[in-house]
Amino acid sequence: MSKLSLVILAIILALVFAAFNFVLVKKLDEGTDKMKEIAEAIRVGSNAFISYEYKVLYLVVIVVTIIMVLVTSWTAAIALVIGSLMSGAAGLVGMKIATYANVRVTNEARNTKDIGKTVKVAFRGGSVMGLCVAGFALLGLFIVYLVFGVGMGQLDNLDLFTNWIGVSFIPFTMTLSGYALGCSMVAMFNRVGGGIYTKAADMGADLVGKTEAHIPEDDPRNPATIADNVGDNVGDVAGLGSDLLESFVGSIASAIILAYHLIISAQFHGSIIPEGMLSKLILFPLVFVSGGLIACCLGIATILFKSKMSNNPHHDLNLATYISSGLTIISGFVLSKMMFGGIDDLSFLNFTAGWASPWIAATIGVAAGVIIGAIAERYTSADFKPTRTLAHTALEGPALTITQGLALGMKSTMAPSVVLAGGIILSYYVSGIYGVSMAAVGMLSFVAATVSVDTYGPISDNAGGIAEMSGLDPEVRKITDTLDSVGNTTAAIGKGFAIGSGALAALSLMISYLYSYNEIGTELVLNIIDPMILAGAIAGGALPFLFSGILIEAVAKAARKMVEEVRRQFREIPGILDGTGKPDYKTCIEISSKGAISEMKVPSLMAIAVPVISGFIFGPQFVGGLIIGCTITGIMIAIFTGNAGGAWDNGKKYIETGAIEGVGKGSPAHDAAVVGDTVGDPLKDTVGPCIDIFIKIMSTVSLVAVSVFSQYNLADYLSKLFEMIFK
Repeated sequence: MSKLSLVILAIILALVFAAFNFVLVKKLDEGTDKMKEIAEAIRVGSNAFISYEYKVLYLVVIVVTIIMVLVTSWTAAIALVIGSLMSGAAGLVGMKIATYANVRVTNEARNTKDIGKTVKVAFRGGSVMGLCVAGFALLGLFIVYLVFGVGMGQLDNLDLFTNWIGVSFIPFTMTLSGYALGCSMVAMFNRVGGGIYTKAADMGADLVGKTEAHIPEDDPRNPATIADNVGDNVGDVAGLGSDLLESFVGSIASAIILAYHLIISAQFHGSIIPEGMLSKLILFPLVFVSGGLIACCLGIATILFKSKMSNNPHHDLNLATYISSGLTIISGFVLSKMMFGGIDDLSFLNFTAGWASPWIAATIGVAAGVIIGAIAERYTSADFKPTRTLAHTALEGPALTITQGLALGMKSTMAPSVVLAGGIILSYYVSGIYGVSMAAVGMLSFVAATVSVDTYGPISDNAGGIAEMSGLDPEVRKITDTLDSVGNTTAAIGKGFAIGSGALAALSLMISYLYSYNEIGTELVLNIIDPMILAGAIAGGALPFLFSGILIEAVAKAARKMVEEVRRQFREIPGILDGTGKPDYKTCIEISSKGAISEMKVPSLMAIAVPVISGFIFGPQFVGGLIIGCTITGIMIAIFTGNAGGAWDNGKKYIETGAIEGVGKGSPAHDAAVVGDTVGDPLKDTVGPCIDIFIKIMSTVSLVAVSVFSQYNLADYLSKLFEMIFK
């Protein structure tokens, strides 16, 4: 019971700390009447969009819940609803605090002119999101564990349950898969809807405002500027929170589900299983991340209660992450010793380092996440050569700027892939396939800190917009721009964590998928030269490209309408550009909202429908190939788009700081950099983050549905029919 007490303590500590920071942020002054007016407009627009999006989302949740009741179990369906509520709550709370914190960050910069104090306000707002992501995710898992696992006796039940249509599965693994699926659905809708919204507004504002009218970013004369700032909150905050919550849950769920299959397989092969081993394997991921969450609370508190902040925001933010990850590793060592230290023989699980094996695997995941983050920083930060080279390329025009950015993004995929491959191999040899899932858990065990740092970015971006629209001192905008530039780099680092953990979690879910439809004791092999599997892999490899193309086209459609509207207002409303007329912000917000809602449905539902339809037509082998192909190409696209987009954005900001002599805002080189940034916008903020969710939701849906389509699929029926005819 003491181990469960640690989980409860972590949940309470995180959510209380989040509430404390929420209240402290709200107590701060919002500034001038003009600042309050702009902040209110952003807040109203954000609330309106998220409310409408959630109506669409929960209609889909209801439909999927009914289907789950009919074809799997009612416990899995209830768990799905719990998962969707936890993920939805995290996204909503994060968006709320962002719309309160943005103007207060601006006011702090206006009053103090101090970067350190301003960073602290932005980070406090971001910490609410980070703590809620981990706190709500763990709360939902604890409810599922307590109610269905302990209360209904599913936890220790290794016997297959057969439902009314003859589909068999292990009860708790199906329930847990339902919870993960609920989180995934919210993440997909929030990321896709928010991503389309924010980039349509951003591209519309930049293409007309910056490159045609030559007015500054976030200038109040630009009709799309409020919609652009709303987009930061619904896409980069609500979407981000749901995204990493889903990654967090997926990694833990994959480890727990694997534990069941490993114990069943070991029993089948006659291994002697120590008493309570299943319970330990199930609990270890939960207590490990609980220790990580407590470590994150300490890491975040170190920065927030620091008496004197430095003038280097990146240093302070990195400090929070490093303290959190370091304390997570230390707590994990202690917990691993406590849980597995008294067991002499763990060879049946391929734990080659004894009781320390799962801790070593998780530590490998932590290290891999930090290294991948450092690689992302190297390719996207203006402190390093790749982004500076890209910025200088803007002197040669937009075509070469785009070409150089594409080259940078493509080259940047190699190093993270090597790190991921090395992490998979090392964690497997130390702790078997359970170790691979623990590496994913380790990579996300300090997610509260990484999300806090990530959310700081869009809050700072909004703060800069409010400073510009309120006509504040240029020094205020300079402070917020410094914060925003660091935010772009931290966002790229966060995306590296997400895709890395997503790849590891998808692999673990893939192994669980194979266990789910193969006979116990069968060797788990996906023979790539089998025509059905090879066909699935080829089709799966193409899916992320199709998905990405649909998303980019969706952004382009919505952005095109935004561009037309901004041009119309400049043309038809007198006095906008000379400041005597007021733009129509509301119409631009409506264009982004309608565009995002109408365009998000197909790509969001695609991830759910494709594996299910493929399974019922071609069977489980084809879907196995589909997941492998989708995961491999999805990883590459996610890394490429995130790093290329981040470099284009920071290359533009590097020029805006005057770092290149004789080149500044409004110059041809700056125009070229703006074009590059605009091309990168839908890549880094729509495609990259959504691909991460896409590969995990494909694996999760396949895992849930395989129990059904492994028994009922067209390919098997046709095969049996041909046998009857030609026998």
